Amino acid sequence: MTLRESLLEKISTRKMIVGVVGLGYVGLPLAVEKAKAGYKTIGFDIQKSKVDMVNRGENYIGDVVDKDLAELVSSGMLSATTDFSAIGQADFIAICVPTPLDEHQQPDISYVESSSREVAKYLRKGTAVVLESTTYPGTTEELIRPILEQVSGLVCEKDFYLGFSPERVDPGNLIYKTKNTPKVVGAIGKDATEVISTVYRSVLDGDVFEASSPRVAEMEKILENTYRNVNIGLINELAMLCDKMDINIWEVIEAAKTKPYGFQPFYPGPGLGGHCIPLDPYYLSWKAREYGFHTSMIEASGMINDRMPEYCTDRAAKILNRFVKSLNGSKILLVGMAYKPDIDDYRESPAIRVSECLSEQGANVEYFDPYISRYRHKNKYYDGLCELDAEKIAGYDLVIITAAHTNVDYAMLQKNAVFIFDTKNAMKNIENRENIELL
Repeated sequence: MTLRESLLEKISTRKMIVGVVGLGYVGLPLAVEKAKAGYKTIGFDIQKSKVDMVNRGENYIGDVVDKDLAELVSSGMLSATTDFSAIGQADFIAICVPTPLDEHQQPDISYVESSSREVAKYLRKGTAVVLESTTYPGTTEELIRPILEQVSGLVCEKDFYLGFSPERVDPGNLIYKTKNTPKVVGAIGKDATEVISTVYRSVLDGDVFEASSPRVAEMEKILENTYRNVNIGLINELAMLCDKMDINIWEVIEAAKTKPYGFQPFYPGPGLGGHCIPLDPYYLSWKAREYGFHTSMIEASGMINDRMPEYCTDRAAKILNRFVKSLNGSKILLVGMAYKPDIDDYRESPAIRVSECLSEQGANVEYFDPYISRYRHKNKYYDGLCELDAEKIAGYDLVIITAAHTNVDYAMLQKNAVFIFDTKNAMKNIENRENIELL
């Protein structure tokens, strides 16, 4: 029986054992869906705390249903371990580890590399390996394939299959979850593409697009997020211009949205956050330089978006000046530390950078976020207010809205705050706007 035939049979009979490396925002939901589809699934992570929580059936990811996780663990369909030797049991391995930027804004693929080496140590003949972590075009073929082949002694396409299928996770999205989001698969060879696509089709409700190569799939993922980065950069730049021209950029966008074709709305804010949009364009720009090509539009939008926290700080200073107050020594409350509404995820959140900028100018900064009572930044912990108290709100020189959570009492906030700088148009339904200024 060929490698292709063996794996397809294991898929159809659900005898395939799945391994998921990395149990974060991408890996845990994927592991849960694999197990729900009837595949015995083993999760791998270097953080023992995550492994222990999974094995107790305790959920820590918003997009995972608590009951699903508990039932899968109790039934034996899902387990987790820090022992990577168990990789040898898996027929299908998905690598879902972080791909951050380093302090020089260069791609940090150390997690991908180290995970690939761990997988390679225990990789056996007849296995399919898929990278889901966002990275630069060429990673699968130029980095992972050599590691797997050299360490394991196996040959790609002959002894094992290798491909790339970019994660598409949007924390807090009430419509699209891992289960119903379409997938893209690009693998080395037609047989690998068929097998890996068949696995995803057996698990997910969304369509599976079969790309001709891993490089196409890798570039596709970069395109998705660079598209948003560039358009948000455009709208942020227009927001700064509209402020100088005394034009409400939010009303401009609402007017433009009435066009039924050729326009998609994007919105300004204090910067970009999350695990993809602020980072992915840098991966492409870095790789492009290898070919002597400079991604000028991408780099320009990145510069605009990166400076938004400083711009918001400058706007805050100007507001305080109108009250004959300096930023230095002022009491400022930030409302919302998450990078998007109604989630507890603060990865790369621009609100954190806004807080830093204000503090660097001598402001006394506190925050409230109904989803984040504490966050960690640069090895330091920051605690938020337990609740929004009317009397306490009145004691701040300025309130800045940095995330548009829907469960905040904005009417009470407006009634008691001295002044509010709303960078997210979260208070759009408040009628009395005498003490509100929009980004």
